[in-house]
Amino acid sequence: MKNSDLKLICLDVLDDMKAKDVLALDIRGISGFADWFIIATASSSRNAKAVSNKIIEAVKSNQLHVIGVEGQEDSEWVLIDCGDVVVNVMQQDTREFYDLESLWGETTLISA
Repeated sequence: MKNSDLKLICLDVLDDMKAKDVLALDIRGISGFADWFIIATASSSRNAKAVSNKIIEAVKSNQLHVIGVEGQEDSEWVLIDCGDVVVNVMQQDTREFYDLESLWGETTLISA
């Protein structure tokens, strides 16, 4: 399975789970650790945990691997590392504070 399929699996789950302000950043030309960096906003810690669990479940059900998951305990910011695709599910305040979108620059932004 191509990493674009992995990206689509993650984006589909985010859409199904009603995550807000979903952005897919194409970081292939500027990163050595991943090809896609996805950022989405969750409405609460409970929602962030549910969304991240659904992503993990969908990735595994497609016989793909999740390398690591961080932040599910407090669920303010859950990072799901799937290798070529890294998904960040963040609560609104956390997303605004860290402003990951601006760290990567506008040239990486792809509408999700």
